[in-house]
Amino acid sequence: MDWGVNTAYKTYKGVEVEPKHMMDMTLIPSIDPIDIGLGSSEKGNAAPSAKPRKKTMTSVYLKFFETVPDGKSRRCKFCGQSYSIATATGNLGRHLANRHPGYDKSGDAAASTATAPQTTVIVKKSQPQGKAHQVDYDHLNWLLIRWLILASLPPSTLEEKWLVNSFRFLNPSIQLWPGDKYKAVFREVFRSMQEDVRLSLEQVSSKLSIILDFWTSYESFFYMSVTCQWIDESWSFRKVLLDICHIPYPCGDSEIYHSLEKVLENYNIENKVLSCTHDNSQNAIHACHTLKEKFDGQKAGPFCYIPCAARTLNLIIDDGLRTTKPVISRVREFALQLNECTDFSEDFIQFSMAYREGSWKFPVDTSARWSGSYQMLDIVHKAGKTMEAVVRKNGEKLGDRMILTATEKTAVSIVHGYLEPFYKTTNNMCTTKMPTIGLILFFMDHISEMITVCRESRHTPEWLKSAAEDMAKKARSYSSQVCNIFTYMTAILDPRIKCELIPENLNSENHLEEARAHFMRNYSTGHFPSVTSAYGAHEMEDGGSVSFAEEIARKKRRGSIVSATDELTQYLSEPPAPMPTDVLEWWKVNSTRYPRLSVMARDFLAVQATSVAPEELFCSKGDEIDKLRFSMPHDSTQAILCIKSWAQDGIKFKYRSTEIDYERLMELAAALVADNNVTSSDKKQK
Repeated sequence: MDWGVNTAYKTYKGVEVEPKHMMDMTLIPSIDPIDIGLGSSEKGNAAPSAKPRKKTMTSVYLKFFETVPDGKSRRCKFCGQSYSIATATGNLGRHLANRHPGYDKSGDAAASTATAPQTTVIVKKSQPQGKAHQVDYDHLNWLLIRWLILASLPPSTLEEKWLVNSFRFLNPSIQLWPGDKYKAVFREVFRSMQEDVRLSLEQVSSKLSIILDFWTSYESFFYMSVTCQWIDESWSFRKVLLDICHIPYPCGDSEIYHSLEKVLENYNIENKVLSCTHDNSQNAIHACHTLKEKFDGQKAGPFCYIPCAARTLNLIIDDGLRTTKPVISRVREFALQLNECTDFSEDFIQFSMAYREGSWKFPVDTSARWSGSYQMLDIVHKAGKTMEAVVRKNGEKLGDRMILTATEKTAVSIVHGYLEPFYKTTNNMCTTKMPTIGLILFFMDHISEMITVCRESRHTPEWLKSAAEDMAKKARSYSSQVCNIFTYMTAILDPRIKCELIPENLNSENHLEEARAHFMRNYSTGHFPSVTSAYGAHEMEDGGSVSFAEEIARKKRRGSIVSATDELTQYLSEPPAPMPTDVLEWWKVNSTRYPRLSVMARDFLAVQATSVAPEELFCSKGDEIDKLRFSMPHDSTQAILCIKSWAQDGIKFKYRSTEIDYERLMELAAALVADNNVTSSDKKQK
């Protein structure tokens, strides 16, 4: 068959202590770290284990504070907040109640917290006897790490003098780590979180779908992202970034193949991969073909590589826009002026109301992507008089060159009408919760029909027919690449599509028989020792007790089902579900009816028709992603982009085996600011 920190925040404002230095926090692998619990310390902070005798209210508060060696202040044993020795005990009580709820019950647990398995990474050096406690600001560095990752900024950002001076202005005691230390922390966090991803993939029981995407940075480094997708046992669609790979020179198919092979080996998922969706480049196609040959040689199971439908459609649309691109550029310049100048946009709104040319909101989409280009066509087609009136009124600023001729307006109207179905199609692709192979093939078949109508119409101008010929070639090329048994099986398992809505060139009896053979060979009863029948629920309700006649009848029914049909035949015999149907929810509900076929559906429905999210290709969102990737320096690209993606997917920040509790750090940071404000207020009152 051909298968085409810190545990505590210390005050640094208004505390009368000797000049302080940074407490060392070693995060580079060459030094063994000491992990202590958030809000406690290994020594000195643990409350005595013996049960204290009953004391006055004053001593109840004071036992949670320690007097510093200079005798001028007290320090909270939980968080290290310092107060003047003359501070009223009521203020100390309010500090404990606000910052450490349940403090009266946590004294005995302070010591045990130090060795809890999920803690913030902290390393301290022993303090010399007789000296004041050192102030530790490493919590700030950990928060800066999170900021850099979420903002996708390289560690070199913190080497900017203005930023360093800003921190020093806030407090001279603050010291930032050197750049090399930030990079070492990033690498270690990357390795720790990557291991969690690998362990999570070991628990996946279904097949995996791989997606490849490529880009080049400002340093001319070529990168490949490898993303993995699957459907879990609760019928939820799951997605995780596996790696960002630097493809070495000459960046050909061999280099892509070896990089991809290494990623799959690192995660130990070679035997689970069912498909790979690429970006349509020849190098990616050849790399995927080499990977398929390897899997076929190992008899690892079916594997197929699929071109990106979204990128194909984007190229098709670009051919359709070819004639009107100069006009679109001028209209875009006009639209940018509307977005920037309130007077222009107000004039546009007033004129559009006067000419009854619709209601418009600003700013309009002026991106160079398909959504922005169609918006420019929309302005000319729906508000041509308004545009001309605004240009004439503000001729000195806008210039007469923005006034379109009658021929240009006619061409725009023709292209607008021709490409309107394309715009609706891309909108559907962008807004669909799960654009399956079956749905995308359905859309692409519709696009091919629109192109054919344009080519065969007597009213189509020659310049548009010429463009339509080029569009048709790209559509046929895509169709020839996806027309195989693999995509056929993936499409029919979409309950909205089945056999009824599959493109005609893909729908054949041979494909159906091959699909049936694959189903029976790989998802047969032998793979499911206990398959629930349609009668299991009744038998359970009857407590397993049925009449003799009913037992015979059920045996005959089962025999009839096995001999005359199977789950696939039964599934295809029913009419397709409505288009708004949630595919995964449908299978979740009907998995008891099709216990074997549902397992096959979990494998195949994870296969993606696009290598990039449609909204990132057709809409302005893609501009932000491209700018981010382009501007990222080489030494930070892999770690920052991967860690950010994993964190957004809910994977915890980790340094080695220790979780970094950023929520707790942020709570302590907020409390620190509040306490500093209280301390400053107390000083002013005195």
